[in-house]
Amino acid sequence: MTDPFSSPGAKTPPKPFTVTEGRREVRSFVLRQGRFTEAQQRAFDTQWPRYGLDYTGQLRDFDAVFGRQAPRVLEIGFGNGEALRYAVANDAGRDYIGIEVHAPGVGRLLNALAEDGSDHVRLYHHDAVEVLRNEVADGALDEVRIYFPDPWHKKRHNKRRLIQPEFAALLAAKLRNGGRLHAATDWRDYAEQMWDVLDATPGLRNRAGPRGHVPRPDWRPQTHFETRGQKLGHGVWDLLYDKQ
Repeated sequence: MTDPFSSPGAKTPPKPFTVTEGRREVRSFVLRQGRFTEAQQRAFDTQWPRYGLDYTGQLRDFDAVFGRQAPRVLEIGFGNGEALRYAVANDAGRDYIGIEVHAPGVGRLLNALAEDGSDHVRLYHHDAVEVLRNEVADGALDEVRIYFPDPWHKKRHNKRRLIQPEFAALLAAKLRNGGRLHAATDWRDYAEQMWDVLDATPGLRNRAGPRGHVPRPDWRPQTHFETRGQKLGHGVWDLLYDKQ
């Protein structure tokens, strides 16, 4: 196997990956690893060969990866894996791909998937922009899910938000016609930006109408992020877009 860390037994994750935008190279995320436990390290050592996908920069044959032809759902930034684990356990007919850069969350989900015995799910520990650009064919995804991305609530940091025009266009390209993009946030200001960007993205249609949102769908469990936000008095906005 290819160890995601620099040396056997190491507990320091790799340096952040970067992507090139124009003439300046920027990180597509900010790494906040938190505490990486021995159990999470063991998960990488023992479960990565089963569930992990090492980034190669080459177009991926997901039919070969999963050993079947099935619709594919991609969750970007799955955090601790709560929603992805729920989806995998309740939707055996589709294959799931998760992307997360924070090693503790990946390790936690690896352990959970092994406990469940799930087989129709694979994980990347890598930058989502690079995975989408280089390993996912256009029209290959049935659905993309982005739940509670970092809101970067200070105005001077808004430019770091994931949902930007270039990224939205990339998502639209990877969805099949009739596919779905589902985004959720508990920050009204970020919901406004999502509407600004996604409503204007060619090929995407807001299912609830311009600047509209829907009640939480059954396929998205109420996560701890959502519960925390509600306790703070935040609303929650679920945005559904269909690829046309």
